[in-house]
Amino acid sequence: MAVPKRKTSKARRDKRRSSTWKLTLPGMTKCPKCGEYVLSHRVCKKCGVYHGKEVLAVEE
Repeated sequence: MAVPKRKTSKARRDKRRSSTWKLTLPGMTKCPKCGEYVLSHRVCKKCGVYHGKEVLAVEE
């Protein structure tokens, strides 16, 4: 049976694990009407527009 020859250091262990736990950024796009960053395929909270149509009535 294979046995490790030396103890794996904390730095080496953590370097190996670091890339697995990184979070990815959500797909953000600019609203065509107001230019605010919005999650893709969702209504803009600032102006209430989705796919070129006003969906929500937003109070200013």
